Amino acid sequence: MEETEQIKFWKGNFGDEYTERNSADWDEFYKSQWGVTRTDLNKEFLSNLDKNISILEVGCNRANQLKILEQAGFTNLWGLEINKKALSIARENKNLNLVEASGFNIPFKDNFFDLAFTSGVLIHIAPDDLNKMLDEIYRVSKKYIWGFEYFAENCTEIKYRENSNKLWKNNFKQLFLDRFPDLKLVHVRKCPYIENDNVDEMYLLEKVN
Repeated sequence: MEETEQIKFWKGNFGDEYTERNSADWDEFYKSQWGVTRTDLNKEFLSNLDKNISILEVGCNRANQLKILEQAGFTNLWGLEINKKALSIARENKNLNLVEASGFNIPFKDNFFDLAFTSGVLIHIAPDDLNKMLDEIYRVSKKYIWGFEYFAENCTEIKYRENSNKLWKNNFKQLFLDRFPDLKLVHVRKCPYIENDNVDEMYLLEKVN
């Protein structure tokens, strides 16, 4: 596994602590942050897709997002995670297919999944490393790329719990669109935070060739 500064950070104690913090009900967390549940966002973006499509989450942590997809009826769910503690918790759900790996080296063939997605993962990839992960996500997705990430028109570093070089907001959907000309935007929604002026953005992209 490629050992960037950020991967070491998330594999270690900070990643363990993050996993512990994220044990609450995920729909309630989304409602408190953005005023909408993750379940409702998923319906808005994925309601037209077959429930049997293969879905990969890159950076699934303890599989909160995959659990909500499972509850919605999706049956072919996969996840990658680098933090061993998070992966151990995620593996308590025997219906999920989970692999210890990073988004820099996704251990699957080209076009293996119908849809690949991230939620709050690309924001933690250093700008110089980001294209490699975008390439991998694009490579393994046959049809759709889905994301929910911290939004800014331009790359902007933010201190993350007093840590530098660990968080960047950006226009991630546009980075995908600029890098891969055969992608088109299917749907996008900006989600303002309730308690501050920040914004996250959910986007669904489709390969047109």
